Amino acid sequence: MDRASYDRYLSRFNHCDATAFDDYMTPDARMINGALEMRGIAAIQDHYANRIWPFFEETVHVERFVLDGSTLAARLWTHFAARRDADTIFGAVKRGEMFDYRGLVMYEIAGGRFARIDVSYLTFSRTNLDGRTTLLGLPH
Repeated sequence: MDRASYDRYLSRFNHCDATAFDDYMTPDARMINGALEMRGIAAIQDHYANRIWPFFEETVHVERFVLDGSTLAARLWTHFAARRDADTIFGAVKRGEMFDYRGLVMYEIAGGRFARIDVSYLTFSRTNLDGRTTLLGLPH
């Protein structure tokens, strides 16, 4: 794993390409995101393909990147824009509402793939259609 490979992974992720998980994660990958724990590629694919991407345009931005060979750490800003009115993992949303995650993500690497991903939250906010932003804490 190197920065160029990670950038290719994020590009595919930002384009809602769930096959990126097959190419960049170990089959038994574990992801802890807030109170959610997902085990295995199928569970991670299901989370994004059925609970996030149908409802939100999600874009991950890298603010800081550190790699030591077996661990990758990134300070990320992820912007979510609601595609439609829906009941979502973030609660009821209206088309155009926005959510912003800022936090640190640590990836443990085994055999050049992500074996464990820990998502830690610095802030998670919601901006309603009036432009008012509210800090939410953990979304799930």
